[in-house]
This record gives sequence, structure tokens and C-alpha cells, in this order.
Amino acid sequence: MNRRAFLAAPIAAALAAPPQIRLDSDGMLLLNGRRTFVLGLYQLPKGSNAWRRAADAGFHFVHAPFAAAQLDQARAHGLHTWATLGSLRKPEDDARIRQLLAQWKDRPEILFWETEDEPSFVWNKPREFRVAPEIIRKTYALIKSLDPQRPVYLNHSPTNLVSTLARYNPGGDLIATDVYPVIPPGIRPQYALWPDGQQGDLLNTTISQVGPYVDKMRQVAGPSRGVFMVLQGFSWEMLRDKDRDSKMIRYPTAAEVRFMAFQAIVHGATGLVWWGLHTTPPESGLWDSIAATARELTALAPALAARAATTRVDIEYHDAGHSLDRGIETIVKPTTANGSLLIAVNADKNPVDATLRLGTWKQRHSFAPFGVSYWNLGVQAR
Repeated sequence: MNRRAFLAAPIAAALAAPPQIRLDSDGMLLLNGRRTFVLGLYQLPKGSNAWRRAADAGFHFVHAPFAAAQLDQARAHGLHTWATLGSLRKPEDDARIRQLLAQWKDRPEILFWETEDEPSFVWNKPREFRVAPEIIRKTYALIKSLDPQRPVYLNHSPTNLVSTLARYNPGGDLIATDVYPVIPPGIRPQYALWPDGQQGDLLNTTISQVGPYVDKMRQVAGPSRGVFMVLQGFSWEMLRDKDRDSKMIRYPTAAEVRFMAFQAIVHGATGLVWWGLHTTPPESGLWDSIAATARELTALAPALAARAATTRVDIEYHDAGHSLDRGIETIVKPTTANGSLLIAVNADKNPVDATLRLGTWKQRHSFAPFGVSYWNLGVQAR
């Protein structure tokens, strides 16, 4: 089965009726019984034929408003959507959410629901909650009483303690976080950027912070919820409505887009979603980079959906004239009864020279800074 056929089979079946969807024991989506590593978009790319371009790149779903025309477009292109319901913050919200679910829950295009984005996040007031965990949990219970089939998606900001975010867990099945580390030095103060000019608050300020944030969200979510990583589809400077500094308009490069996606997978993400394309002009080239990465991941779809193997990868480093900080990170995914896909990423900002061993297989490889390589064992390295 070719990569497009593999993608289209579960999607086409799910669009014939409300999707049969649940989570496997490791948090991977089971779409009509098939484990599926999913790719999503908060916004369509700018320009013409956006739905078609998203579908051709291999995406599974796009965030969409409650509008029949948008769901019809998704259906016509073999795509799912997800929709935001909000939460029970006001007395009238109960009736509003009930009405939305009654009107829309039978639409087969809708893959999952969302309550509130980043409910724990209040800018510059880190000890306050925008929406309390109790409200999210109560909203989840209402949604599930009316639509027990679909999962509920809950995206957190990359802040707060694991123990704090875990209080929201009874309000979500798919737990996500959004970290956007491509930020030019010297950028002016801006919403969601800390005084040091970073959005994330880990010690690692490079793009290899993506993996540790996946680890954090797995700690939050526990072993059986899905963990999605929301990746950067924009330039921070383009989020300003006016007075943009052209010298600060910095988009992720194709290599950075690819690294962040693959590192998230190596750390165990069960889905990837990109945010920010509504601010990203076609001439930036960023959509082309995201689409190229999505097509590459779609070609690996059967392996990415498999459970990670417990096989150990031994790594021997060879001096390349630099200190070693994070080094090579790996994941092994079975492809057949006797085959495996080995993905390796270099989480260091410097080149790394290493020999990798897996069973009887051995390969010496030079990794570029934040480089990605993978091998279908027995097949020439990519």
C-alpha cells in the first residue's frame, strides 16, 4: 500500500459515519481500529487551494469553526476537523455547549473536541489560572455524557509544574503543549515571551527543547493519554499587528522544521500539530518546509504508528572537536516481523560523529547540528 493510500483508507472510512475513535494503551489514536500517528493544523496555509494542499501534504485534520461550509470542504478533501466548545465558565455555557453538541456531533468530519486552550496560562501572573482545573473537568464530564465516543483535546502552555497541569488530566484525553523556540535574539518584549526573550522556560533555549517538553507532557498525561506536540508555523515578529521590525522576522528553516518534528517523535509524541500559519505569507517558504516534513512523515506512517520497541541502541561517540551536551537521541519502531525503523536526532548545536549499534547492525554516521537520520534496517541510510 502506498503512503497516500495508507493515509486515505482510515480517513475515508471514518468520513462515512461519525468516527470510531479511541486511544490505545500507549495513547496512540485508534481510528476505525487502526493505530494512526496523526498530523494536524490549527490554520490552513495562506493562498489558493489550501484544503487540497493540506490534504496532499498528508495532514489528517484542521481546526475549523462550527460552519457547515468548512466541514463540507474538509469532507471533500478527505480531511477531519476539530472544534472548540469552550467551558462551563458562566451559567449559560451549559445550554450553549449542549446546543453545539446536539447540532454538530453527528458530523463525521469532526474527529475530537476541545474545551479551552492553555487553561493554566495567565501572562505575567503565573500563580493564577485562566480557567480552573475544576471547570475543565466539569466541562469534560458534560461533553462525555453527550458524546462519549470522541476524545477531548487539551493544550497547555509550556509552563507550570507537572503536578499543576496534571490536575487538568480528568478533563482531557489528548494532552498537548505548544513550544515555539525559533526566536531571534534582541526581539522586543511581546506577549508570551519571558524577559529573556524565550517562550519556553527550560534551561535549554535551542530548538532541541522540543523533546524535553514532550517528556514533560508525558509526565503530565501519564502513560495512556495521547501526547501531541504543537510546533511553530510562524515568525514571532509577525504576531505584532503593527510596527514590525523586518530584521526580527525569523521563520524556522526547513532543517529546523524537520528536526523539531522528528525530535518530538523520538521522545514519544503520538501526534503533531502546527500553529500560526494565519500570520505566515506564502513567500516565507515556511509552508513548503512544513508540507515537505509532513510528506516525509506520511511516508513513514505505518512505522510511526507502531509501538516503540524496547530494543537498546548503543552509541559510541567519536571526538569531533566539540563538547557533548545532549548528544544523539533515538527511537526504534517495528516495521515488519523482522524489520525496524531507527530514527536518530542530534540534539546538540554542534556536529556529532557516532557509531550506532542495534543488534548485529552497526553504522558510523556524522550528524549535522540538530540533524536527523533514519534507517530502515537493511536499507541504505537516508
